[in-house]
This record gives sequence, structure tokens and C-alpha cells, in this order.
Amino acid sequence: MAAIHPPHPSITAKPPPSSAAAVALPPHFAFSITSTSHKRHRLHISNVLSDSTTTTGATTIHPPPFVSRYAPDQPRKGADVLVEALEREGVTDVFAYPGGASMEIHQALTRSNTIRNVLPRHEQGGVFAAEGYARASGVPGVYSVPMVAITGQVPRRMIGTDAFQETPIVEVTRSITKHNYLVLDVEDIPRIVREAFYLASSGRPGPVLIDVPKDIQQQLVVPKWDEPMRLPGYLSRMPKPQYDGHLEQIVRLVGEAKRPVLYVGGGCLNSDDELRRFVELTGIPVASTLMGLGAYPASSDLSLHMLGMHGTVYANYAVDKSDLLLAFGVRFDDRVTGKLEAFASRAKIVHIDIDPAEIGKNKQPHVSICGDIKVALQGLNKILEEKNSLDFSNWRKELDEQKVKFPLSFKTFGEAIPPQYAIHVLDELTGGNAIISTGVGQHQMWAAQFYKYNKPRQWLTSGGLGAMGFGLPAAIGAAVARPDAVVVDIDGDGSFMMNVQELATIRVENLPVKILLLNNQHLGMVVQWEDRFYKANRAHTYLGNPSKESEIFPNMLKFAEACDIPAARVTRKGDLRAAIQKMLDTPGPYLLDVIVPHQEHVLPMIPAGGGFSDVITEGDGRMKY
Repeated sequence: MAAIHPPHPSITAKPPPSSAAAVALPPHFAFSITSTSHKRHRLHISNVLSDSTTTTGATTIHPPPFVSRYAPDQPRKGADVLVEALEREGVTDVFAYPGGASMEIHQALTRSNTIRNVLPRHEQGGVFAAEGYARASGVPGVYSVPMVAITGQVPRRMIGTDAFQETPIVEVTRSITKHNYLVLDVEDIPRIVREAFYLASSGRPGPVLIDVPKDIQQQLVVPKWDEPMRLPGYLSRMPKPQYDGHLEQIVRLVGEAKRPVLYVGGGCLNSDDELRRFVELTGIPVASTLMGLGAYPASSDLSLHMLGMHGTVYANYAVDKSDLLLAFGVRFDDRVTGKLEAFASRAKIVHIDIDPAEIGKNKQPHVSICGDIKVALQGLNKILEEKNSLDFSNWRKELDEQKVKFPLSFKTFGEAIPPQYAIHVLDELTGGNAIISTGVGQHQMWAAQFYKYNKPRQWLTSGGLGAMGFGLPAAIGAAVARPDAVVVDIDGDGSFMMNVQELATIRVENLPVKILLLNNQHLGMVVQWEDRFYKANRAHTYLGNPSKESEIFPNMLKFAEACDIPAARVTRKGDLRAAIQKMLDTPGPYLLDVIVPHQEHVLPMIPAGGGFSDVITEGDGRMKY
């Protein structure tokens, strides 16, 4: 993964080179403002980080100097200083929900001429929208998402008194943030905001929290914008791009290998050009993690598509039989590896990652580099361009045979709509060019399997934490960030219900979000595990109305109607293609309720803790186990 935000001119220490030095558009990242109270009054902001300079080819474009709406010596509230600090960082879009502890910030936002507020209908929806905005608009390494959370706190004098809605949010979030701040001096706001943005976007991106007491928001101050950042320890620990000897060793291992495989993750999403060049030079087949989809084109003959629990047989076969595993921007997650000692047991392992904590955490590599994968790939490509061509044709032929023998497939039962087929049709009708968001469950895995992602940032899913309800608000964020793109939320009825209220946001903002709802009236993935491992005993996984099982419940079309969003339902396979085409052709938002059988299983499947030899390729809920 790579840093994208170049250091502020006031930083004296020199961090690693930015991996986005030649982007034509400024990179974006997610930003969230909340209130540290039991009733979460939240202000969720997605923003654009503006580089101090943007280099395009041989031309260097210097952005115009920031023009404040205040005179330099004019006192203003801390909340106004905070908003101007955001403007200076390039913030343009905000997902904001007001409350008592953050009212001053909201009032200050109304005085901004550059920041747009998209009002979510639930705080969680705002956070997910900010994350979707970040992922769709060009964040380096979805592997981890850079986010700044600004929380409104009770006044300083009331901290620690269990005041109304007081929450010690710094302590609560300490273990799940990259860094956090409690602002105790209004004069620190400009420096802290600058530090937070830098910390969130450099190294392995991640969340940074700033807790701002209400009296700090109200206090008058003349801000000092040129205060230097104070991050000597952090900067001193940043990986240094000094690993030429390791690169030569990796190239030597590639030359000695007979069955090499690339295992690429979200850390490669900002290095897709370098990755494609590496594959061109080596001819090594590529298996992707769930979060790495799009880093390498799925349409390429060298793509093995997704590996892991619900990955393709041929991707998992390749890793199992490999003698060299090139693990780039990955963390050896349990849903990829299964039984650790059986994972790539025949292979020498090369691991490149920006985060030193990931090197050797789950699987010990033979060669490792802690650094920016973009820089490492550039170095590898430079060495490879001077070497003789490599020949792995026998290995690729073996894998091609596996592709023919074990393709991704599904069965059709009469006119019932296979959910996999619905996604296949969507892929065809959008040319594989849509931005896809998902919730969590079977629909998520089918969307990963049957939609072919050829570019980074097309695929928005919550990843390791498995957050149901992510799909709809993430699509909102993507539509705000990429108004030119076709954005489709492929969702399940369980996940969709988690944040159904965001239909109101979509309508009010007139966002052209399309919702392909795979409705099976069940928590499908849990039902699949019940079928396989619990003798099909249903334990609260039916989402319909037990007294009227023959009816679809709830009526999703009524939710859409309540929010003035066009909607339709399709129940027959023969009607599906035309229904999806109508959804895509209809201007603005649209909900298509696709009724699918609940007996379908996501296959292939390697049971948790299993290895490749345990892979399941047949069966569904119509069978007994």
C-alpha cells in the first residue's frame, strides 16, 4: 500500500515518496465527524486531499493559494477554525448529522462556500457513505481506509463528570484507531487537523479521531496556520525504500520457480499499472483476495479470480500446488488461508506490505519487504526488463485445465431466478464497468464471483468486519464521489433492511443509485451454514412473516414508494434481463426486487479451518447433509 498525501511544507522530516505523484485528480479519503455521546449526533465527511502540487506528465500544476473568508487577524470560533482547516485540506463533500455536541460545527459548515453536506438518515449510514466515497474515488489501498473522525464532546469542565451524553470516546476508540486526539487548546486545531489527515493517509491508511469539546468549538481565536506538525516518532518509523538487495533476491526466486502464483490484496489497488506490468514481464498467474478485486483485470487469461473460502477452485489449486507465492499487499487473512499450515505448504513465500505488523503475523515469509508496494513493483519491473523472458507455459496450461474442469457455475430450476445469473446479467449489461457495492452475505460472495472487475475502486464491500447494511450508504458515497459512474448496490434483503432509511437520502439528493436486491426472505449465508453444519435447523434466520409465508415480506416496493423512488419486482428468469435493463435506463435512483430461492449455496466453499483438500463444489439447501 502507499501513501498519497505528500507532507505539508512545514514538515522537516522526510517521509517515503508518495505513490500518487502523477495523478491527474487529487486523491480522496473518507472523513467522519461525530458527537461523543450515547445519542450519536454525527457529522460524516468525505473529503478530497489536495496535493501541494499535482504533476501530470511533464507539467506541474500548482493549485491556487487558499483564500480565507476571514481577515488574517480576525478572531473566529474554534468551530470556524475547524471548518477552515478542513477546507484547507481540500474537503468538498460532507455526510453530516447534527446534534447537541456538534451543533457549533454544523453552524460553521453553513458558513462554508465550498463544502457540500449530504444529510444521511442514520449515523451509521453517514459513516458507510464516507467510506464508500473514499473507496470509489481513489484511495490508495482499500486494504485499510483512511478516515478522520471528528467528534463533538461535552465542555472541558464537564469531562469526567458523567455529564449528559458524555462518552470517553478517545478511550473507547483507542484500540481501533491509528491515532486519536482530545483537543484541549483551541490554538491546536490547525496543527491537529493537518496531523490527522497526514496520519490517516500515510503508511497503512487508517482512522484517526479528533475529539473537540463544545467550549473549544465556541472559543474565539486567531488561528496560526503555519504551525509545524509534531510527529517525529511516527516519521522516524515510516518504512524506508531501501531494499534493492531484496528485489534482486525476489527476481532470482521467480527465475528459479516452476509454479509461481501472485496473491494480491487491497494493498495493490493503487499500484495496478505496476502490477499489470509485472505480470506482463513474468507471465505469473494472479489470484486476488476479496479486497483486491480489480487490482488486476478479471478478464485477463492470467487472472485466477478470487481465492479463499469462496474463491475459485483453480485459484486455490494454484496456491496449493505453487512453489513460489508472491504475497503483495495482503495479510494472510483466515478467510483466505483456512488451515494455516496447509496453505501454500509447498511454496517459498515472498511478502511485501506497508505494515510491519503484518509481516510474519500469520505466515512466516522466506523473503519480506516492509514498504510501499508501488515502489517495490517499480523496482522489480526495472530489474525484470533487463532479464531474459520467463516461461511458465506448462504451469499456465495446468491451471487452464483446472478452469475448464471447475468453472464458476450455477443450476437453474424452472423459471426461478438463480442469484448468480442476476449478477451475470448485470455484468453483461453494464459491460463490467459499474461501481458495485454490497452488504454482507451470500449476495456479497456472488457479486465477488460473477461480476468481473477490471479496474480498481469498482468494488466496495466492507471486508473483514462483515458490516451488514454497508451496501446502500456506500453506494451513496460512491455516487457523490463519482457522479459520472453507474453505481449499483447489489444487496440482500437482510443487509438492505439494516439501512433502508437511506432511500430518503438518495431521493432528496437525487443520486442515481441502482439497487439490485436479491431477496430470498432469509439470512442466506447463515442458512447455508445451518444446512451444511446444523442439520438445516432454522435458528432465527427467516426474515419473512411466519403467518404469511406465501407472501413476500416486507414489501420492499413500499419502502421505495414511500421515498418516491421507482421500483419493480421480478420473479421469473425470463423477465430478468429486461427488468435489469429498465433499471439501468431509468434516470435517477431505482430499486429492483429480485425474488430468488433461499436454497442456493455459495460454492465453491472451503469450510472454516479447512484446507484445499476439503473444498466443497456441489450441493445446496435442497439436499440433506
